[in-house]
Amino acid sequence: MSYVFSSWTCYSLYKEYKVIAEMRLRFLAAERRRPDQFTVLVRNVPPDPDESVVYNANKLACIAAEKKKLINWHVYYQNKYERNPSKRPTTRTGFLGFLGNKVDAIDHYTAIIDNLSKQEAEERESIINNPNAVIPAAFVSFKTRWAAAVCAQTQQTSNPTIWLTEWAPEPRDVFWENLAIPYFDLNMRRLLMAVALFFLTFFFMIPIALVQSLANIEAIEKVLPFLKPIIEKPSIKSVIQGFLPGLALKIFLIMLPKILMTMSKMEGITSLSGLDRRSASKYYLFVLVNVFLGSVITGTAFQQLGQFINQPSTEFTKTVGSTIPMKATFFITYIMIDGWAGIAAEILRLAPLITFHVKNTFLVKTEQDRQNAMDPGSLEFATSEPRIQLYFMLGHVYAPVTPFLLPFIVVFFAFAYMIFRHQIINVYNQQYESGGSFWPDIHGRVISGLIISQILLMGLLSTRGTDKSTLVLIAQPILTLWFHRYCKGRFESAFVKFPLEEAMVKDTLERAVEPNLNLRIYLQDAYVHPGFKGDDFQKPAIIDDEENNPLIQTTRASRRGSKPESDSETGSY
Repeated sequence: MSYVFSSWTCYSLYKEYKVIAEMRLRFLAAERRRPDQFTVLVRNVPPDPDESVVYNANKLACIAAEKKKLINWHVYYQNKYERNPSKRPTTRTGFLGFLGNKVDAIDHYTAIIDNLSKQEAEERESIINNPNAVIPAAFVSFKTRWAAAVCAQTQQTSNPTIWLTEWAPEPRDVFWENLAIPYFDLNMRRLLMAVALFFLTFFFMIPIALVQSLANIEAIEKVLPFLKPIIEKPSIKSVIQGFLPGLALKIFLIMLPKILMTMSKMEGITSLSGLDRRSASKYYLFVLVNVFLGSVITGTAFQQLGQFINQPSTEFTKTVGSTIPMKATFFITYIMIDGWAGIAAEILRLAPLITFHVKNTFLVKTEQDRQNAMDPGSLEFATSEPRIQLYFMLGHVYAPVTPFLLPFIVVFFAFAYMIFRHQIINVYNQQYESGGSFWPDIHGRVISGLIISQILLMGLLSTRGTDKSTLVLIAQPILTLWFHRYCKGRFESAFVKFPLEEAMVKDTLERAVEPNLNLRIYLQDAYVHPGFKGDDFQKPAIIDDEENNPLIQTTRASRRGSKPESDSETGSY
């Protein structure tokens, strides 16, 4: 049965890889013109005073963000005055407008905004004239897709450490802050983050245990003895013992995606899509160790690591494999609580609903604030996809051992398909267009889960006195690895390279259909740093139209595309 399930999985993966590769190639051939089709990101560019490259405008971006918030306050007080012209609105100059001298709010924010505008102009001029603000990176746009493809997919010089080229992300997908990181710092950053991820994964329970230890009665009474009469009450005592430890764990788990995303940013990744991909890989490793292995092996993650280091590999595999059947009931419960309930929570979206009403009551001042409060955000790929991968792996592990668990997983995937499809079409915004480029990562994680399940099955059978079965099963992970390498060689190029033939065809058709197209005008402002665009910058209409017309037209996107009537009433600075 293990061979049956493995063969069926590999067959399905092969078909899916082939279908998605073909879909991606058709998409690349049929998609509309975009700036990233003509643009290459060049890293570690040798300095040249006669050529302009990318500027480090992170400080300028901070000034612009602060100015944007203050403009929102100015609009709020201006609207307030227009509703009641008999009384000028006032505010205080101190902390959060509650302390300090009382002043005219409109004049106060007008003066601050004017001052920030001067700082913004000075900082912009300083960046342009400061040689130290120039970073060794550039967005280079070409006249044809073919030329861009040749540059992005080839080595430029005999020295492989300079003039490093890669396809540029979409303008909306660029993570500008990381472009200022020197190229030679990237390897050191990635090494440090790999070490940090190791310690975070295997020692994650230590800070949780420390916090939970403070959540017991004796620890609280020792630290805060004056609370002893209150704590000893039965109702308070039951809450502390039953609620606080779980709350501490939940808080740490809520913080985890932000921690992993911060680690990915520190690695120097230059696109939002790249940050999602890297964070998803980290989250999957964490879930694999702390949820799966942590549930199978008793004890903390530190003890698991000790067992893994001190025991022979065969003994560790036997220990984990022998525990698998006994944990089937636990994982059935986990699938219902985390999987089924999580999907129900996704469609209900109670937390965003409550957050919206709280913001609408206390924080919304203008129509722009209301639109921001209603923004549902985009699909959290970095956390949603690794959790789904965990259920794939549970299905692989228990299919030949405890197939009774499979219907629970099938129900989860049926609900997940319907609900996530609905959410993507009707709720979430599209942050970027990846064109299916994430599939190789997903394929690799399914393969890793399949190999783990095959190794654990060998460990389980070796504890049942069927040592000869190991000789039969040992071919499974070898064949699975071979299958993965075959799929990688057969299909992965479609996800990392753009065929020169397709590029030439698109260029030829474009010249025939639009012989007077001026690509210089189309591309000249596509990759300008947001800090240099200024308040009067208008995105080229054709680029704005392309970003608001995604591959799949969603209900949410069409709603965003219509401008609210109230926008014209709020005024602007």
